[in-house]
Amino acid sequence: ISGLFSWILHGLLSFLVSSAPEAVAVRSRFLIKIVPMLNPDGVVVGNYRCGLAGMDLNRQWRQPSQRFNPTIFHLKAMI
Repeated sequence: ISGLFSWILHGLLSFLVSSAPEAVAVRSRFLIKIVPMLNPDGVVVGNYRCGLAGMDLNRQWRQPSQRFNPTIFHLKAMI
């Protein structure tokens, strides 16, 4: 599914930066923040849901630890 999502994201980004009237309207009305990967440390060692701390990042969303889940912690602060 990761490969499929790469193509979907590529299409989305291509549309968003285009001069299509719909894309211009979207850009004028919304602040768009795209985060392509929240788990680079885990993926590097073969974990697709867990970070290096061994925690499933999908289960840490409500109360992420700044120490053990920094990507989730800082993403929540950004949005």
